[in-house]
Amino acid sequence: MELRHLRYFVTLAEELHFGRAAERLHIAQPPLSQQIRQLEAELGFDLFHRTKRKVELSEAGEVFLIHVQQIFRQLEQAILLGRQTSRGEIGQLVVGFVSSAAYNIFPDILRNFRNHVSNINLELHELTTNEQLSWLQSGRIDVAFVRPPVDTNTYSSKIVFQESLAIALPENHPCASLDRVSLQSFAKESFILFPRFLAPGLYDLIISFCQQVGFSPKVAQEAIQMQTIVSLVAADIGVAIVPESLQNLQRTGVVYKSFVEETPQVSIAMIWRKNDLSPILHKFLEVILINN
Repeated sequence: MELRHLRYFVTLAEELHFGRAAERLHIAQPPLSQQIRQLEAELGFDLFHRTKRKVELSEAGEVFLIHVQQIFRQLEQAILLGRQTSRGEIGQLVVGFVSSAAYNIFPDILRNFRNHVSNINLELHELTTNEQLSWLQSGRIDVAFVRPPVDTNTYSSKIVFQESLAIALPENHPCASLDRVSLQSFAKESFILFPRFLAPGLYDLIISFCQQVGFSPKVAQEAIQMQTIVSLVAADIGVAIVPESLQNLQRTGVVYKSFVEETPQVSIAMIWRKNDLSPILHKFLEVILINN
């Protein structure tokens, strides 16, 4: 049994006239009659009652028609879903991001994508840069938002955001009332910083910035997440050099200050596996790269 046999049957069932059905199907009447008889022989029951004056569905034909029409509706739905999937318009995308990205470009990226494509489920994971690299390599996430540098031999990448550095101070710090501060004035302060292996690019920029003005920071406490670092600043454990956009994280007991010195630019990079052919990933990249 072939799909065309079922189409012939449905068309004849709708027309109940061999001539009109053949015309709709763009075939001659005798081949249509032959195909219907072959289908009935294969099924083992009559689909139609035929007389010289009219054609009627048999009781078995009426039941068969209901289910065949359902099959065609399911087939049309399957074709539609297949086309949408092939265009990257439906499915799931797993996205990793560093916590600090949530305070700058990441919400805009998600909103922008949702405005363009609404049928893709985004599964989000807040991870450190090194965790994302591991997850991306193992296929647990499809795209990552990390702190550079990135291994360009393994991943494709695009810088999606750049910003300056700022300093987070306890609200009772002597410099808290100043508009701008000099990094050099914090040479003897205790600093809160994340371990280098979590984001070596950002870590090295911060250390290098301090060394450029004549000192190496004394790290009193390490913390993994930026939110934790800011909370420790509020607890007066020390001060912290952070990406400027972290000022969007409002925390009681903390103030943020810009530097007098020109600071290095810190970046957020979007990265993905080279040669990844996923239509959903390519739809995501298309929307984000066009609008950033």
